Amino acid sequence: MTGNLKLIIPPDEILEIVTGLAAEIEKDCAVGTPVLLGVLKGAFVFLSDLARAFSRHVEIDFIQASSYGDRDTPSRDVLITGGPSIDIKGRDVIIVEGIVDRGVTAKAVTGYLKSKGPASLKTCALLLRHSHRGVNIDYIGRRIDEGFVVGYGMDYKGRYRNLPGIYIIK
Repeated sequence: MTGNLKLIIPPDEILEIVTGLAAEIEKDCAVGTPVLLGVLKGAFVFLSDLARAFSRHVEIDFIQASSYGDRDTPSRDVLITGGPSIDIKGRDVIIVEGIVDRGVTAKAVTGYLKSKGPASLKTCALLLRHSHRGVNIDYIGRRIDEGFVVGYGMDYKGRYRNLPGIYIIK
C-alpha cells in the first residue's frame, strides 16, 4: 500500500509534535474553554489527537472548506461548505489545519470566522510549507518542503487518510 510513498514523519514523532502543540495552546488559553475548530476533512485525525493531549476541557467543532476537490493542484477559490455548529462569539477559537500550503484556505476560513465575533482567533497547523508566505500561523508543528502530503487524515483523491504516519507521494 505504501510502495509509492516516502515516510517523512513517523507516528511516534507525530505524537511528540501534537503533545507540544497542545501544551503551547493550553498555556496561551489559560482561561475559559477554548474551541478547537477542525478544518475538514484533512485535520480530523490531528484534531482528535490534539484534543486528547489537553489536560483540561476543550470544545470541538468543525468547518468544511475545500480548495482541492478531486484535483491534483489547489484552486485559487476556497469553498466553505459548512460552518461551525456552535456559537463562537466571544470565545477563544483555534483553527486546526492538517497542512497550510499556500495559505489560501487558512485565509478564507479566518476571514469567515472573524465575522462570527470570536474573542480571539488563532491558527494551528500540523504542517507548514517552507515556501508559505500567506496568513499568519500561530502554532506550527513542523515545516516541510514541497511534495504532496498524505496520511494522518490527509489524502490524495480520497486515499491514504488512514495511514498512521505522514508521507510524500513519490
